Amino acid sequence: MSVKDFRVVVAIDFGTTCSGFAYSHTENHDTAVHSLFPGHTASKTNTVLEYDNNWKAINWGFPALVKAQSRRKKASVNSRPVELFKLHLADIDEESKPYLPRGLNYKTAITDFLNKMQKFMLETLLNRWPSLTLPKIRFVFSVPAEWAPKTRGILRECIYKAGFLTEKYSDNLEFISEPEAAAIFCMSILKEHELKVGDSFMVCDCGGGTVDLTTRTLLPENQLGEVTERTGDLCGSTFVDNEFILFLGRRLGHKAVQEFKENHYGLVQLLIHKFFCPEVKDEFAGNVSTFEPIEFDIQRICPQLMSYVDDERREQMEEDEWIIELQFSDVTSMFDPVVEKIIRLVRNQLNASGEQKCSAIFMVGGFAENPYLVSRVKKTFSRDVHVIAVPQKPITTILKGAVQYGLNKKIVKSRRLTWTYGIEVYVLWKKGVDPKKRKLFNGHIQKFDALAKRGTEASPDQKFCGIYVPFHAIQTSVRFRVLATKKLDARFCDEPGMEEIGCMTVNLGIKNLGLIRPIEFSLTFADEEIKATAWNKLTEEIFETKFDYLTE
Repeated sequence: MSVKDFRVVVAIDFGTTCSGFAYSHTENHDTAVHSLFPGHTASKTNTVLEYDNNWKAINWGFPALVKAQSRRKKASVNSRPVELFKLHLADIDEESKPYLPRGLNYKTAITDFLNKMQKFMLETLLNRWPSLTLPKIRFVFSVPAEWAPKTRGILRECIYKAGFLTEKYSDNLEFISEPEAAAIFCMSILKEHELKVGDSFMVCDCGGGTVDLTTRTLLPENQLGEVTERTGDLCGSTFVDNEFILFLGRRLGHKAVQEFKENHYGLVQLLIHKFFCPEVKDEFAGNVSTFEPIEFDIQRICPQLMSYVDDERREQMEEDEWIIELQFSDVTSMFDPVVEKIIRLVRNQLNASGEQKCSAIFMVGGFAENPYLVSRVKKTFSRDVHVIAVPQKPITTILKGAVQYGLNKKIVKSRRLTWTYGIEVYVLWKKGVDPKKRKLFNGHIQKFDALAKRGTEASPDQKFCGIYVPFHAIQTSVRFRVLATKKLDARFCDEPGMEEIGCMTVNLGIKNLGLIRPIEFSLTFADEEIKATAWNKLTEEIFETKFDYLTE
């Protein structure tokens, strides 16, 4: 669908720690970032839910954070705060995924949060345009660069259940990778740094959960090309929070901290959001000469933690009056494992660019506001890259870029594929080439036929295709099973890391021609969703679909 079919474009940044939305009418292209959420004034609100004992979401965003207990009024025992549920979409092992209370599924949490946001967002939009309806809104959701293909299918399902779409596979929904959205925004500030057509720049999007990178080239007619594959990893600001919790475990006992976390997760949130972030993490600049030790007064800030400490450590803590002094080395030890990971990502992106010189690095996202992270990146790469800058309000760059993409999708001229895509085929088994154990009873073998390989530059509407014929002479239809892998040289459909992302059935029509019934099957990657087309060359029938990504 063309942007002319919509009245309003809305960008949704569903983040690990904070979420927000921005919008623009298609007639004036004036982007507004919403900045007034329940409970506070900010460009984003916390990605947090509060449930009652029946698992009904009763609060979302900032109000869902557990408030500090007073001496007269204890926090409600019925309050169940939940956060970081977006990380359950990441490709990590179960043990590394954030805590979720027993009885709550991560898809339910995502849907509940998006539903609360949808109602609030729609109310905001109707105040501006009272006659606006859902079918006239194009939604652009930004997603991490490293998400597996199936993850967008899971998110689409949650978005649909949350009320954003009238149909699950509606064309009203578009996806864009977070670093690409940030890169589109950064086009508006290239002149400030004297970059011109032909110059390349890197975007390092440092969020709460993920850090995503992309290197882009500014092309004529204000378009973007992609120099390298988008990359990313789980090394956002929440992993500094995790290091703080590990630090407490070393001082108070890991068992004590773990039991406290399991029984009082809301108070752990309080500890992070009301003490660690504002008093330690957010302002840390890494300057030893100006750093002053920070007191963590457990008795004042989190007295419930005291009862979990064993006798041996309790004696020492009582001597210290339940105060832990955070020294400079303590704080750097919380940051450095995360910062070093980000620096490796940047270095790998620069190396992957080869001879294409990177003229600038733009650091965006909420974590890019941290002075220590920025100073470490500048210190490491200032000799190689002339400009290393943080745009104004880096936390809103993805939202603004996603709106611009929704208004003009042609702004992205090409993308590098981050997966290898192909289909399952049955071909004749070849002696000396194919494993004997894979030979089928009829002398054939099942293989993976790659249509588009990882790292390939794909322009909008470019088709990656092959010609295929039926396996049996009497077939009435062909089923195309589409798969994806990170490997460049995958041969078989059951190799580790191979993911099925969708299926498509094509009617063959005429039977009396046997195997001579060619089908041209193609994939296009113009959008952040994959589209498939099959053309029956005999009947001239054309089949098109967006894939129903498998949702586990």
